[in-house]
Amino acid sequence: MAVEAGLPALGAVLFTAAIDSINPCAIGVLILLLTTLLANRRNRRRMLSIGIVYVSAVFVTYLAAGLGLILFLSVIPLYVSEYIAIAVGTLIVGAGLIEIKDYFWYGRGFSLAISPDRAKQIHEYVQRISVPGALFLGVFVAAVELPCTGAPYLAIILLLSQNFDILAFLLLILYNIIFVLPLIVILFMVYFGAKIQYIKMWKHKNRGYMRLLTGTVLILLGWMLMLIANGTINLA
Repeated sequence: MAVEAGLPALGAVLFTAAIDSINPCAIGVLILLLTTLLANRRNRRRMLSIGIVYVSAVFVTYLAAGLGLILFLSVIPLYVSEYIAIAVGTLIVGAGLIEIKDYFWYGRGFSLAISPDRAKQIHEYVQRISVPGALFLGVFVAAVELPCTGAPYLAIILLLSQNFDILAFLLLILYNIIFVLPLIVILFMVYFGAKIQYIKMWKHKNRGYMRLLTGTVLILLGWMLMLIANGTINLA
């Protein structure tokens, strides 16, 4: 029998958001964007402006998607949400296993990543980027990567939807601020003179660990959702 879960603890939101923030897709696109702007010898102030627009667009898109899903889930009857939570929990565990697979065998088989066709589109957009273009790029990247890499976000959304109020809304905003925080840090590091190639090397070197950590957290979150759904645990 389903039980109504209370809001997830602040620590759970912070921890899950921190894991989700090490998102290779969004970070990779930002690095590509900054590399292109620097190669075209645009001034750093313009680079900063375009970067801020990109990060802001990612933030707003993720927040809007989260709100839409929460409002949808919050009107679903509790007995139906039990089955939804079990299904979502199963999908999240599966996503976690795929992420862990990529730690050991990166690039083999199916991966949670932007498809090559979408990646090519993003690369083409970056080559002729402008401030309005950065807005579109942020929305496009967030929309494309959300189905592939948004499993931690989906888990938190499902929990918040059980008791959606002003506190839940603030937690959702906090989650998304943390999600884009690495993008902001990278942007300002490059603006103040950090070498973009060092950041690219760091991302490439640590992508396996990012996926391992993300996969482990996804399995724990998915299992927790299933336990909440069948009434084994209650976060109230």
